Amino acid sequence: MTVLSSPRPAVIDRALRDARAWCAGHTIDDRPALVHAVRVAVTIGEHVPAPPREVIAAALLHDAPDLAPTTMDVYQVLTTGYGPEVARIIAALQAEHSALDEPDPPIRVGDQPVLLASTADKIVALTSLLRRARTTGDVTGFFARRPVLCGLLPHFRAFQQAAHPRVPASMSAHLHAVLARLEQATAIAASGLR
Repeated sequence: MTVLSSPRPAVIDRALRDARAWCAGHTIDDRPALVHAVRVAVTIGEHVPAPPREVIAAALLHDAPDLAPTTMDVYQVLTTGYGPEVARIIAALQAEHSALDEPDPPIRVGDQPVLLASTADKIVALTSLLRRARTTGDVTGFFARRPVLCGLLPHFRAFQQAAHPRVPASMSAHLHAVLARLEQATAIAASGLR
């Protein structure tokens, strides 16, 4: 049974409904944005027995600040509809995403709810990236055209190592495996450019 199986707690139903509305017409990793949100929530459920409802709701809604109508105060809506913990987790994930555009982004692993959602988000996003690379038929070229992403791989590896003792072993192993495949693919791409 997954975290999104019926019957679901009302807060998860509400989060799924709002995610569906806010994700409509948007894509993430060349797929509907809702697919990404649901995969993040399901990934948490695959690795965390009885995950907190707030973490699952936050996972479903974690891209809301980027996708919800700009006419609304999304954090006020999230706080009112889901409570301060869901809004706090989403704000922390947004700050983490923004920091990736800066040199030497910080690695924070002390906040368990954020850490679970962040780790699941990385697993889903990086797995999707590998899938997209394979579908092009030119994995080496795909990664050669993405030097910024390749430059972030050491950060993601450092995150995985820092998170390892703080997340379920299966979740850490899942992120490790995805990163190992990415590191192998990007090493081949880098060697082809020399």
